[in-house]
Amino acid sequence: MIQIWPSPAKLNLFLYVTGQHADGYHQLQTLFQFLDYGDELIITPRRDQQIRLLTPLAGVDQEQNLIVRAARLLQKQVLRQDQLQGAQPQKKLPCNENYGADISVVKCLPMGGGLGGGSSNAATVLVALNHLWQCGFTDKQLATLGLTLGADIPVFIHGQAAFAEGVGEKLQPVTPAEKWYLVAHPGISIATSLIFSDSELVRNTPTRSLTTLLAAPFTNDCEPIVRKRFHEVEQLLSWLLEYAPSRLTGTGSCVFAEFDTESSAREALNIAPEWLHGFVAKGANVSSMRRTLSEYLVSTHT
Repeated sequence: MIQIWPSPAKLNLFLYVTGQHADGYHQLQTLFQFLDYGDELIITPRRDQQIRLLTPLAGVDQEQNLIVRAARLLQKQVLRQDQLQGAQPQKKLPCNENYGADISVVKCLPMGGGLGGGSSNAATVLVALNHLWQCGFTDKQLATLGLTLGADIPVFIHGQAAFAEGVGEKLQPVTPAEKWYLVAHPGISIATSLIFSDSELVRNTPTRSLTTLLAAPFTNDCEPIVRKRFHEVEQLLSWLLEYAPSRLTGTGSCVFAEFDTESSAREALNIAPEWLHGFVAKGANVSSMRRTLSEYLVSTHT
């Protein structure tokens, strides 16, 4: 059975760095919202234990791709679960005892853009294969697995807009306004590690309550560093700020301008200079992946 699963983008509507742990990880307060735009994963279950990524990403070793790593992590967990069940005579093994998959990606989201493409891909793989393989893991268990691969993966697994703290794993569901966004990409990739290791990054923004944060202007502590180090991002933001409130998402390199209507966002994109590459998308408090999962569960139980 071939299944097509969305792998949506996210925006950090605000991002504050409130501290740093001894292990180097940063303490954050951030607001995640999804976009109705992203990659698509085409997943075909296999009756063996091969995990095959049919659309390799240039410059990324296949075994290091988050898609493959997520699939193998889930495969390892479910095989261990089957072994434990098999050791108990009263337990019945799942009918789908072989766990493999062919996976293809229709890639729209840029690498190193701050839109969460890799994390979203990994989360979609975990959620989709959990159901296609009939693993039976809960969202909480999947999020725990996903966190070992990346701090942003749990929010994609739950698929609900969220206020996040800690390293991004402590999630509180929220429902910010679902605005329209013009998202622009400068054609460069920015490694998260590069920004979080910058000596000039602010790391002591006061921790505030969600109520206080939602009432204050939204900003991103990483933005001054990215604008200073990458003139392409500075150029993008300088242009967008003439038309709408605009800021960096995550550690970049994508920036976004917010609008109340689709038409106003498209008008701005239509007059953008040729060097600006972007798209218009609507914010979504429930991700397209979760909506697809709900439809899948209804179809398989009717």
